[in-house]
Amino acid sequence: MDAQEIRDALHGMYGGENKQITDGNYDKSLAVKCINGTFVGRKNDNIIVYRGIPYVGKQPVGDLRWKAPVDAVPNEDSLYLNVFKADDATTDKKPVMVWIHGGAFESGGTIDPMFDCVNFMKENPDVIVVTIAYRLGVMGFLHLSHLPDGKDYQDSQNLGLLDQKMALKWVHENIAGFGGDPDNVTIFGESAGAASCTLQPLVPGSQKYFKRLIAESGSVNQTRSPEEGIEGTNKLMEALGCKTVADLLKVDGDKLLETATAVNFAHQMPERDGKYLPTDTFEAYANGAAKDLEILVGCNKDEMNFFVSSFGKEGWDNWIAARKQEKFDQLPADEKALVESYMKDVKGDYFQPDSSLFSQSWFIVPTIKLSECQTMGGGKAYTYYFTPESPDPIMKCGHAIELSVVFNHPEMSADTGREFDATFCKTVRKMWVQFAKTGNPSLSADLSPDGKAKEWPLYDLDNKRVMVLDEFDIHPAKESEVKIVDWERTYFLTKYYML
Repeated sequence: MDAQEIRDALHGMYGGENKQITDGNYDKSLAVKCINGTFVGRKNDNIIVYRGIPYVGKQPVGDLRWKAPVDAVPNEDSLYLNVFKADDATTDKKPVMVWIHGGAFESGGTIDPMFDCVNFMKENPDVIVVTIAYRLGVMGFLHLSHLPDGKDYQDSQNLGLLDQKMALKWVHENIAGFGGDPDNVTIFGESAGAASCTLQPLVPGSQKYFKRLIAESGSVNQTRSPEEGIEGTNKLMEALGCKTVADLLKVDGDKLLETATAVNFAHQMPERDGKYLPTDTFEAYANGAAKDLEILVGCNKDEMNFFVSSFGKEGWDNWIAARKQEKFDQLPADEKALVESYMKDVKGDYFQPDSSLFSQSWFIVPTIKLSECQTMGGGKAYTYYFTPESPDPIMKCGHAIELSVVFNHPEMSADTGREFDATFCKTVRKMWVQFAKTGNPSLSADLSPDGKAKEWPLYDLDNKRVMVLDEFDIHPAKESEVKIVDWERTYFLTKYYML
């Protein structure tokens, strides 16, 4: 075997380069030959982990900054993905679950210990899990085509999504070598990762690489218009003293990222450009854009409380004041009155009315609307409402609190504040895996960890049925029984996408 084709995928937890094995001294049983080289994993008990596999041909730096990803070829370092598989004797092709991380499209990565899938794989060896990296923030979502020399940067506004698509293409072309079924791929993600999962079906040519998706607390509303994209770029250019793309290319990467985050926080996201994404993403679902895919989507009861807890009192007060001035204050008087009426009815601490409003507009309502649109379009939608609470009176059931459940990391209780019930957690994971296998998350009694069947109904336009993921009582219910959204006073806010 050509030594130049051999890479050690365990290049280190913090990214970096794969190590080329030049002396032929490696475990052949842990090696998988792919289109862009042979990669060697490391065994952890009975789980084999392949870290840092490049899925594109060239690193998007230097002159390739803000350019579309290039197909993988041998011996090129680039964006990476990781593969987790059980070391067993089965010859059956396994369903594949591809994780897309969150972080507001500005931060996060596969490096996060939460996304180490060894615990998950030990419990669920009958699937293969892949975690992928993609360009973030100003590197992945910067509108440049309007600049004087921007004609060569027609893709820059949605590079992060194109990276994800390229990773899915690599998985489709190579996962069989790891024992996976390229025709049974489920993408799943949380927050911006969930938004990415719901947007990928709308990216031209992407659907052929997967057949279903799971979106935890994120939807197609987490996008911006071209006008918002241009405005954000212009603010960045002014802050940096730049006039052209050529000027931007000279700016140090760290300075670019720091400045972009400072002036465009929560604005660096996929763009409804009419090229890679439709101008109305909800309408696309309602028109059947994803009708051939099964989707599983859901939200947490107190989504925005996570941000109250994370920002701290002063940080939250400043952020919410600026956000409301920028967005809320621009609403027509009649719509503003509806929202104010909703907020007056919210009980709790001083921050709770604002937190509940943004929970509705950013996460909860878009999830229900996506279920509505997918169903209208002739597709299948399974919908959940996650309710377990942290003992932290601010956090409650906040954003991302389910991650330790999904990835089987009960020890990671920074957000949860405690370990959730073990049987409940195992049941949620089993539902996710069952959905990835079959397209239906329901569990028969013999599959359910508590020995009781869990029948998860499809969302329907009449009863609007959801699965309530209560820590001690997982059960289906009509939305009207749970009162997840306020249909009169907050549902309309999705037309503004990110209020």
